[in-house]
Amino acid sequence: MIVVVGLGNPGRKYAKTKHNVGFMVVDALVRKYNFSEFRNKYDYFIAEGRVENHDIVMIKPATYMNLSGNVVKKVINKTIINSLPDSLIVIHDDMDLPIGKIKIKKNGSSGGHKGVQSIIDSLGTNNFIRVKIGIGKDLFQDGSDYVLSPFTKEQQAVIKEKISQAADAIIVIINEGVDKAMTIYNRN
Repeated sequence: MIVVVGLGNPGRKYAKTKHNVGFMVVDALVRKYNFSEFRNKYDYFIAEGRVENHDIVMIKPATYMNLSGNVVKKVINKTIINSLPDSLIVIHDDMDLPIGKIKIKKNGSSGGHKGVQSIIDSLGTNNFIRVKIGIGKDLFQDGSDYVLSPFTKEQQAVIKEKISQAADAIIVIINEGVDKAMTIYNRN
């Protein structure tokens, strides 16, 4: 079993904000591969399906970004997974990458991302795969205000394409391995 977690904040207020690209990628995967509809499990939403020979669980935490680790630990404890890092893929925004840049990592620090840090703290390891989507930054705007703001029209065109590419990257990770996905997607 592979667990794919899209990070974001629940609710309509945050649905189209930069901080929710993780949710957007998971939603794209669920649609593209005909997964079950998301079901509410109190503090997270879950959709299940298969890609090739792999059972996959898609998760959207409903605890807000900074408490994502609690949900991830709960799901990992309930789910029969193989071994980390290959069985946990976390998708999140990254202000240090230009808008739409995709970067895949096997492990490492949180890079200041509070959702990723929450997962590291809850699991007691940084040994999981991350798919980062660049959202850029605005030097004249506070970081927390920026990530909670919607994409501009120009950014929407770029990010829509990159969400689809990130969904494809996750399928490459699942079917061909993280090294192959890094070779393909970390260059563009």
